[in-house]
Amino acid sequence: MWIFIVFICVTVTAIIIFVNYRRTKKTMDTIEEMLNVAVKGEFTEGQFDETRMSALETKFAHYLSASALSAQNVEAEKDKIKALIADISHQTKTPIANLLLYSELLLEEELPQQIEGNVSAIHEQTQKLKFLIESLVKLSRLENGILQLVPRMEKLQPMLERAVWELKQKAEEKGLQISLHNTDVEAYFDPKWTGEAIGNVIDNAIKYTEHGEISVSAISYEMFVRIDIADTGCGIREEELPKIFRRFYRSELVKDEEGVGIGLYLTREILQEQGGYIKVSSVYGQGSKFSIYLPKNNF
Repeated sequence: MWIFIVFICVTVTAIIIFVNYRRTKKTMDTIEEMLNVAVKGEFTEGQFDETRMSALETKFAHYLSASALSAQNVEAEKDKIKALIADISHQTKTPIANLLLYSELLLEEELPQQIEGNVSAIHEQTQKLKFLIESLVKLSRLENGILQLVPRMEKLQPMLERAVWELKQKAEEKGLQISLHNTDVEAYFDPKWTGEAIGNVIDNAIKYTEHGEISVSAISYEMFVRIDIADTGCGIREEELPKIFRRFYRSELVKDEEGVGIGLYLTREILQEQGGYIKVSSVYGQGSKFSIYLPKNNF
């Protein structure tokens, strides 16, 4: 008798478990189908009754509708930002170019010493303003997805040679040499924007180095390529190392040097957009080494 009762209880329990399993599976299959249809953008409510699944469909439909509206709003805001950036770039280009032109023309004239100093200051500040606006426009386009990087497998050497060549004269004017070590390494990167990122680092090395040389070299690892840009400049204090990649950060020790504190921030953003990153090591008073890591594959 007890065996029969136990058998009945086990059987009923098994039936209940099986029924609940089938019901749960059916519910999960229905939700999975809802998600698949939603991914295709074709979701519509199919049940209009008092069941829980009908309520779930209604909530899901409302969520998708709100998400679509939110996405439209985001796109509209991006379009506004894009238009604003284009306006800023266009409207400031001519006045800045004129300021540079007229200040250069004035500097060619015989001027009293004080006036010549003022004109030189105007010319210098206008150049700084031009660089700042161009950098902010690039950064805004990058952060808002307007500017798209196009990484591809490329040899590093041509890109490094262009970056060094563009800054060679500036280095020579300070009596510095830039040594580029040849490499046949390939990496996955956008040549134009990565070249600009590397140029920013080399430019910083020139600014903050008075004697010695700047070295550019590349080392290949299994997953990344490391580009080292080392200088014999003033170096960076240890407590400032975490801050130097912040937007507009400038150390009190170099505030009299040219620059607006956006180059390294822009460099980091460019590298991150293509799966790379940048690190720095420095000994204050002896020099710094910036290491740029680029992926060797499209991960």
